[in-house]
Amino acid sequence: MKKIVGVIIIALVFGALGGIGATYAFMNFIEPEFNQEQLIAEFYAVETAVHISPHSVRKGLDSGDKSFILVDLRSQEEYEREHIIGAVNIPAYKDPDTSAYSETERIIGSFEKLKAENPNRNIITYCYSVPCMTSRKIGNLLAQNNIYVQALNIGWNEWRYYWTLWNHEHEWDQTDVMDYIATGSEPGIPKLKDNVYNCGTTGDQGC
Repeated sequence: MKKIVGVIIIALVFGALGGIGATYAFMNFIEPEFNQEQLIAEFYAVETAVHISPHSVRKGLDSGDKSFILVDLRSQEEYEREHIIGAVNIPAYKDPDTSAYSETERIIGSFEKLKAENPNRNIITYCYSVPCMTSRKIGNLLAQNNIYVQALNIGWNEWRYYWTLWNHEHEWDQTDVMDYIATGSEPGIPKLKDNVYNCGTTGDQGC
């Protein structure tokens, strides 16, 4: 009887050790050693690939740059009231208080059509504000369907009501936010400016 108990105890010990060893090996296989430098590099690669500078977009509007197209994700009601000039509307909201995230076929179809009509232009979305998740959620939905868009790294509120927050100080008195705002159902045509300096491209993050 004692021999049997001893065999059982030995088996349990070796079984436990084997399980620990297997778990350790598995965890090391799926979780490589933490590399801070690699994480930093990946973070900035993602940031610069996705986020687009509003100052660069503003300069693009000034110069008639056709390399990008803006998409306003707010409701049609809000878009028609006021929007960034030149932007088209693909609503992710039915009205200011009701999201339309569940209308995936419409949203995906609208972006597919927009991309087909503008094959050489980068699509840049914007929503309500910096912390707004709409651009992120729609961007994620589109990426899952092989449609890749970028996001303005401010929202409508910052563009419309906090002009000096992101424009250069020497431009505060040289620019008028209303030159970059349109009303109604049409995108509107940006006013070309004569004093546009080189600010890089939107794809390179610009200014």
